[in-house]
Amino acid sequence: MTAALGGGAARDAVVVEPLGSPWPVTAGLTRDGATVVGGVDVRDLVAEHGTPVYVLDEEDFRARARAFRSAFSDAFARIGTGVDVYYAGKAFLSVAVARWAREEGLRIDTATGGELAVALRAQVPGPEIGLHGNNKSDDELDRALAARVGRIVVDSLEEVARVARAVERRGDGVPAPVMVRVTTGVHAGGHEYISTAHEDQKFGLSVAGGQALEALEAVVATPGLELLGVHSHIGSQILEPDGFAVAARSVLGLRAELAQRTGVLVPEVDLGGGFGIAYLPGESALDPAVAAEGLAAAVATACAELGTAVPRISIEPGRAIVGPAGLTLYSVGTLKPVAVDEGLVRTYVSVDGGMSDNLRPALYGADYTARVLSRPTGDVMTLARVVGKHCESGDVVVRDVMLPADVRRGDVLGVAATGAYGRSMASNYNQVPRPPVVAVRGGTARVLVRRETEDDLLALDLG
Repeated sequence: MTAALGGGAARDAVVVEPLGSPWPVTAGLTRDGATVVGGVDVRDLVAEHGTPVYVLDEEDFRARARAFRSAFSDAFARIGTGVDVYYAGKAFLSVAVARWAREEGLRIDTATGGELAVALRAQVPGPEIGLHGNNKSDDELDRALAARVGRIVVDSLEEVARVARAVERRGDGVPAPVMVRVTTGVHAGGHEYISTAHEDQKFGLSVAGGQALEALEAVVATPGLELLGVHSHIGSQILEPDGFAVAARSVLGLRAELAQRTGVLVPEVDLGGGFGIAYLPGESALDPAVAAEGLAAAVATACAELGTAVPRISIEPGRAIVGPAGLTLYSVGTLKPVAVDEGLVRTYVSVDGGMSDNLRPALYGADYTARVLSRPTGDVMTLARVVGKHCESGDVVVRDVMLPADVRRGDVLGVAATGAYGRSMASNYNQVPRPPVVAVRGGTARVLVRRETEDDLLALDLG
């Protein structure tokens, strides 16, 4: 569904004051104090699509995808190698988003059979798709081979043999392209749950413990498998490039050791994703150009010291592309002032969504910011906590934020930087249907994923 929203044509959609980071690049205030995104007034979006609603700025998404592709391509071209940028679909994936990513020169990284199905529905060619996962089913492996995916990232010694058996089942003599995911011991990023390179966790094979080298040698020795390279991912929401450089040196050392032992110098190294973004005003994202230059220098130096050719590099940004391009619109409901300390009152601002559409604050204490987007507000601000409608005291959307003291029932409240892991982690807790995803660009809005209904939920219940 694509539409220039009815009221939008009559409203003044000219931005006179950009909202700035962490809001989408096209978001700003109009002369009458309301907010537009992608040239569409949020009041028209709410009138057409209701709340809660995820809004995705297509122009912002595409610009960030191009920024990663150009920054990394340019930096690594200077050291004589190429780069493949995979959009990490786990952040948010739909058919349209997969097409946008491919149109901007990116490949698609999937982590499940469902994500693979979305990429294929978007007509992404199999060789431009990667499949991750620490516990892939036989069906997922069979589907990946049937689609001729460009790489299967194996995550355990056991999986080496399982992929080989899947090749045998297929029986067409085409080898499976394989990368081995390793853990370097580099711990980077935010919460423990999203830092993925320390040893005591479910992902990858340890470089220090020897399992990574063992798995690489097993792939080399196994008929039906083609070893493409080594894969590393050190965490998420990483705001400094140093951890990537340290991990890269570890992976390149492992690559050189494998070549010394087997004569096989793998052609590719994947340095993963986890590039951090700004969630709050005043925060800074990890600049793709800074990350690219730092990684290229580290790779060039390490390969020179090891006496090995520079491999082709791949990276997997997800959050860094889609996160800042998205926001969530809610309608304000109940307001409840609560005395939290002597002389301190916090206003609990309840909205018509919550942890079912944004699990991150409840899951690992993620911080967001919010503001009233539907009207001009007073200058007096008050301490607020934005909470959801679910039957959990931990159902918090924004823990602490200054909102206008005149915030009232019916206001449209926007929460920034929800493009990543909002819809993709959404649930039906308390039997709440999941919100739609609406893309905006050039004054038009288009539904990418429709709103769920109670009929959708009841259709699954067989009584």
